[in-house]
Amino acid sequence: MSDTKKVLLAAPRGYCAGVDRAVVTVERALELYGPPVYVRKEIVHNKHVVTTLEKRGAIFVEETDEVPEGATVVFSAHGVAPVVHEEAKALSLKTIDATCPLVTKVHREAVRFADDDFDILLIGHEGHEEVIGTAGEAPEHITLVDGPDDVENVTVRDPEKVVWLSQTTLSVDETMETVRRLREKFPQLQDPPSDDICYATQNRQLAVKQMAQDCDLMIVVGSRNSSNSVRLVEVAVDHGSRAGYLVDYADEIDEAWLDGVRTVGVTSGASVPEILVREVLEYLAARGYEDVQPVVAAEESLLFALPIELRRDLKAAGLSDKMKHDAGSLADAGQLH
Repeated sequence: MSDTKKVLLAAPRGYCAGVDRAVVTVERALELYGPPVYVRKEIVHNKHVVTTLEKRGAIFVEETDEVPEGATVVFSAHGVAPVVHEEAKALSLKTIDATCPLVTKVHREAVRFADDDFDILLIGHEGHEEVIGTAGEAPEHITLVDGPDDVENVTVRDPEKVVWLSQTTLSVDETMETVRRLREKFPQLQDPPSDDICYATQNRQLAVKQMAQDCDLMIVVGSRNSSNSVRLVEVAVDHGSRAGYLVDYADEIDEAWLDGVRTVGVTSGASVPEILVREVLEYLAARGYEDVQPVVAAEESLLFALPIELRRDLKAAGLSDKMKHDAGSLADAGQLH
């Protein structure tokens, strides 16, 4: 085996279309309305993104009632339950809904199956914002299934009218194992009309699977509350990487991790700006890992339009309503794009 140190760099990695749209939504809202712009929950699960937007005038709150009456509030990419829209209306808030369109799709599926009186088995992590939002669409019809081991606890009213949906950021393999066990228990279990786990989550996991067996160490750039980032570490170790770690920043890397390591895999979660990956590559290059080889698992070109409420106001102000990164109009825009 060669003694040459190298890095395998996953592609795709980093921002997905839904995260890109959500971050640009807050940037453009600050540009258009001026600070402060309130954001309910973290716009995306990434520490760097949140602190950068805070410096520009975004105020992050946990609950709707923390927003002053009549103010502007952005709903995060993870989606909200209908009750949150009602709370905002009661406070006369100007709302901009930055929910990822792929999460909105799952919400619509939940409403449709609830209207048809199905029991809906929602595969996801208890307490995750996306799960709370989706479950809120039809709480009396939805049962949360938190992984394969939770299947034995599931009961339904009619085993012939049951369907599964899922959080968009789960491990593909673990979700399929959960579905397999559910189908053993409920043979008439229906599938969602289209895949709920988002394209970006699947592609990032696919790249890691292709790399993992060639890696002595996998470094995933992402925050600990980012479900899709945490899953990437699990996928790496499950598919052959000797070790895997999640870091927000390059300075969190422990040099001891590199002992005896020839090949380091590097990737990032779907809410991570590329600048953080570049800093990790610079850290590794300074320690002899200068040879960087891309591992391309898929090509991504999806782009979502900005939320309709924001597009309307941008047009009225004579500004472009296109999904673009106005690097010139915002200080440090390169920090996020």
